[in-house]
Amino acid sequence: MKVTNLKSWVIILGLTLSTIFSQTFREVRPESVGLSSKRLERLTNKLDNYVSDEKLPGGVALVLRKGKAAYFYSFGYRDKELMDPMEKDDIFRIASQTKAIISVGIMILQEKGLLLIQDPVGKYIPEYNNTKVAEDDGNGSYKVVKAKRKITIRDLLTHTAGIGWGFGPAKDVWLKEEIMGWYFSHRDESIQATIKRLAKLPMDAQPGEKFVYGLSIDILGALIEVVSNQPLDQFLKNEIFDPLKMNDTYFFLPFEKKERLAKVYSSTKNGIKLAAEPGKRVGASMVGQGHYINGPRMSFSGGAGLLSTAEDYAIFLQMMLNEGQFGKKRILSRKSVELMTTNHIADISFGVDGVRFGLGFSILEQLGGRGMLGSIGEFSWGGAYHSTYWVDPKEDMVVVYFTQLLPAMNIDDHSKLRTLIYQSIID
Repeated sequence: MKVTNLKSWVIILGLTLSTIFSQTFREVRPESVGLSSKRLERLTNKLDNYVSDEKLPGGVALVLRKGKAAYFYSFGYRDKELMDPMEKDDIFRIASQTKAIISVGIMILQEKGLLLIQDPVGKYIPEYNNTKVAEDDGNGSYKVVKAKRKITIRDLLTHTAGIGWGFGPAKDVWLKEEIMGWYFSHRDESIQATIKRLAKLPMDAQPGEKFVYGLSIDILGALIEVVSNQPLDQFLKNEIFDPLKMNDTYFFLPFEKKERLAKVYSSTKNGIKLAAEPGKRVGASMVGQGHYINGPRMSFSGGAGLLSTAEDYAIFLQMMLNEGQFGKKRILSRKSVELMTTNHIADISFGVDGVRFGLGFSILEQLGGRGMLGSIGEFSWGGAYHSTYWVDPKEDMVVVYFTQLLPAMNIDDHSKLRTLIYQSIID
């Protein structure tokens, strides 16, 4: 065989393997699953306009209906300065979308009989047996009191443990301990070491009394390590990523895949600009590219640390839509999925009318309360880098939308995405 022919076969083989790799979900004509191709063009045009209007650098939108890819579109640029087009298999920082995966990890341990979500966290991490709460005295100061009860695993899953990001009444103490914000990838200590230090700090509210979004799921990540006797990254690989063939989901990116990591941009008054390398914490956020390639690679943040692709994350969500199973692999029982996707916070204020919170997901209970297109029973969340997702069991639909924009200002893409997907339904 001539060398030139050999090269040709290598190229053909590579394309074939790439095609197989990128088609976990078979792409079909939208009409075959009850969506309109013509009406979905409105979404394509809108996404392209966000790029041309300097609102977004680019992104990937994936819509699954009846388990098939009815819409899979990459738009704009992975690296705008290099004019490097975004590809469907590019890798994104998914930040708080990590939380749903960790929540599933906790339910896996419960199904193995290794814990109960009603258990106190201190049963596994003794430092949490005696926690404190900072109470605002109304005069610009606070007093530290003993927690009324022990924090439970369920409190952490529902963000009702009273644990914030370090910006509550006792923020001076949190600042001194250098535990503030959601970003952990720069840390050169284990997640267990950080979480044990956190236990000594005054929390923002009494357990079970308020919805306080913060570091609860990072604590669960450390708890998974203790209960499973495995590093968090290895546990997730063994129990979720490998069984589901989520081959591009990591805490820290393998060097051979670094060219697929989308760049982070920031909104400004004059369009968007490339965020700093690696960046810095501003308030609760990490504004910049982050330490996902060249960092210490030590802290596995269960609250906000993962990287993934749209397709990988869609596999995870389709598993949830399928009541715990994807293909021949069962990750959870249907009863665990049912428990995760029901309201667990009763009448505790959540901040969005008609929406409550389950175990790792927000839950839509009143369609008119939120006032946006969707279905009762839908579960969802998003990430700090402006990614979002939702699962609509009534419509047999999964939506994943990844972009990298922080901060994201003067943009309505999440609402338009939702509207332009639901308006395409024709069955």
